[in-house]
Amino acid sequence: MANVVHARTVGSMRWKRLIPVAIIVYIISFMDRTNIGFALTGLQKDLGINAAQQGLAAGIFFIGYLVLQIPGGYLAERWSAKKFVGMMVLIWGALAILSGFIQNFSELLIVRFLLGVAEAGIWPAILVLISHWFPAAERARAYAFWMMNIAIASIITAPLSGWILSFSDWRMLFIVEGIFPFVIAAPLWWFLVADHPREASWVTPGERDYIESALEQDRIAAGHHENLTIRHVVRNGVVWRLTIVYFLIQIGFYGLNIWLPKVVKTITGGGNVEVGLVTAIPYVLAMFALWYNAKAADRTGRYSTHVLLSMAVGAVALVISVATGSDVPLLAIVFISIAMAGALAYDGPFWAAASRAMPVAVAGTAMGLINAIGNLGGFVGPYVGGFLQDITGGSFFATSIFLACCLLAAGLVMLTLRRGGDRPVGVTAAEDTTEVVREAH
Repeated sequence: MANVVHARTVGSMRWKRLIPVAIIVYIISFMDRTNIGFALTGLQKDLGINAAQQGLAAGIFFIGYLVLQIPGGYLAERWSAKKFVGMMVLIWGALAILSGFIQNFSELLIVRFLLGVAEAGIWPAILVLISHWFPAAERARAYAFWMMNIAIASIITAPLSGWILSFSDWRMLFIVEGIFPFVIAAPLWWFLVADHPREASWVTPGERDYIESALEQDRIAAGHHENLTIRHVVRNGVVWRLTIVYFLIQIGFYGLNIWLPKVVKTITGGGNVEVGLVTAIPYVLAMFALWYNAKAADRTGRYSTHVLLSMAVGAVALVISVATGSDVPLLAIVFISIAMAGALAYDGPFWAAASRAMPVAVAGTAMGLINAIGNLGGFVGPYVGGFLQDITGGSFFATSIFLACCLLAAGLVMLTLRRGGDRPVGVTAAEDTTEVVREAH
C-alpha cells in the first residue's frame, strides 16, 4: 500500500543548516568579485587607468569564470562538493587579499582572472550539493532561497565597502573583505556541511529516509533519459536560446552592478559612506521584486512572460534614471532602484523555465553550460560600459541605452521558449507539483 510522505513531517535540518551556509559562502564570493566597483576611482587615480581599462579589470573575472564551471560540477558530483568548495574558498580568499597588493594594471588583470577561475566551480558545485539534499519537488524553492544571495550580498557589500573607503583606500578594501573567506566562509563550510544525508549525523533518521527515498523516486522517474549525454546538450536549440537570454541579462546586470557606485556618486555627489548606503537601496527593492515575480510566475505558469516583464521594467527604468540624473536626484535613485529590481527579478522564472524545457538527466550539465557562457556577459557589460563612457566624455547615458537594449532583447528571446518552458494552459500549480510517494514498510 502506497503512503504519501509530506516533507514538512520529517524534519527540516536541510533547510536550516545547508541553505544558510550556502548563502553565506556565496555572499562572500559575490562580495569579492563585485567590490571592485567601489575601488574603481582609487584604481583610476593610483594606476592611471581609463574607464575602458576599469571595465576590463572588472570584467576579466568572467573570462576566468569559464574555466571551472563544468569541471567544478563534475568534481562535485564524482568526488566531493564539500571538499572542492572548501578548497576553492581558501584559494579565492588568498587571491582576494592579493588584489590589495597589486602595483600595476597588468597585475590587476592577472589577479582578477585567477579570482574568476577560483570562484568558477563554486556555483555548479553548490547546485550539485543541493541536488543531493533536496528532492525535485523541493529543489526549485531551495534554488530560489539560495539565489537570493546576490541581492543580500549587494546590500551588505555596498555600505560595508563605502565605510571601509571612508577611512582607508581600495587596497584595504580588498584585504579586509578578502579575509572573510578565511574567518567566516571556510569554517562554516567545513564544519556544517556534508555531501550526502548518510554522512550527516545531525540529520534525523526520518529526514534521511525521506530524502534518500525521494531522490530514488526522482532517479526512477528520469530513467528514460539516462542515455542522454553532453552531446545532446550542445545540440539542443533550447539550451542555446537560454544561453543567449542569460548572456544578454548578465550584460545588463553586471554592467549596471559594477558601475552603480560611480553612477550613484554622480547623482548624489555624496561621500563614500553615503554612496555605499544609497547603493544598497536598489538591492533591497530587488529582493522583494525577485520574490514577488517568482511567486507570481509560479501562480500563472507563464515563466517566459515574467522574465520579459522584469527585463522591460529594468530597461525603461534605467534609461529614465540616467536621463533624470543629478537634476532630480531622488527621482533618479527611485528609478535606478526599479531598474536593478527588474534586472534581478528574472532569476526565479528563468531557471524554472530552464528546468522545465530540458530533460532532467542533462539539466545539470546544461545549466553549467548556460551559466559558463552566459556569464561572459559579465565581461561584456562592464567593458563596453567603460568604453562608451570614454568616447562620450564620461557620460553614462550611452551605456544605459546599451544595457537597456540588452535587457529588453533578453526578454524578447525568452518569449520563444514559451512552449517548453511555461506550464501548460489549464494545469494548476498544485496539479503540476510532484508528490513523493514511498511504499509503506
